[in-house]
Amino acid sequence: MSLARSGIAAAALTALLAPAPQVAAQDAAALKKEMVGQWELATTERSKTCVIMMKGDATPQGLKLELEPGCAKALPFTKDITSWNIKGLDIVRLQDAAGQPVIDFTEVESGIFEGLRSGEGVYILQNLAAARSLAKSMDQMIGDWSMVRGNGQTVCGLTLTNTEATGDNFQVFLKPKCDPAVVAFAPNQWRLERGQMILMSAKGESWQFEADDNAQWRRVPDTADPLIMLRGQ
Repeated sequence: MSLARSGIAAAALTALLAPAPQVAAQDAAALKKEMVGQWELATTERSKTCVIMMKGDATPQGLKLELEPGCAKALPFTKDITSWNIKGLDIVRLQDAAGQPVIDFTEVESGIFEGLRSGEGVYILQNLAAARSLAKSMDQMIGDWSMVRGNGQTVCGLTLTNTEATGDNFQVFLKPKCDPAVVAFAPNQWRLERGQMILMSAKGESWQFEADDNAQWRRVPDTADPLIMLRGQ
């Protein structure tokens, strides 16, 4: 290979491996644009919530935001939040007056961001309209349910409540004459999380159910003899 060709090949390889700052800037700019609007900051199952209006107007440290009056009482750390910004390609940062992070969020699903505060746990940042739709879904979950086999045989009756248990979980009660496998599991708490109904026991075990439709939830992973949750039977 000639020196000229060698030089061309090396230059091509360098260009191929080089980062694309313009694309990165476009990604960050697109995310910044998408974040302008009303968002709900909440614990994982919305037992404590705060509405944030994220704006596109610049501040000395980032971009403007407004927090609803009840935020500091519901989530005390929000009293330090004065602005927001995008860091890197995909980090949504809520920051203090010095521009330091109060909490950083990354997108885990379309329109749903998670952030972790050390010693406190995970918080969710979600479009306000979508979050209120989830709240309506949770309200619809309250009441009596039946757990049945795939053949329609009822194995247990349960009542899901909106009474707070531990963390962001709510109390669930078994009715008499449940199948021994359900009694052994002994769920006493439940929550909705990322489209799943999760039943939990005091022993730390959990069963996950995903919706087939508005009234039927199937245990996952699926099996040849599935367990299905049905409303009010």
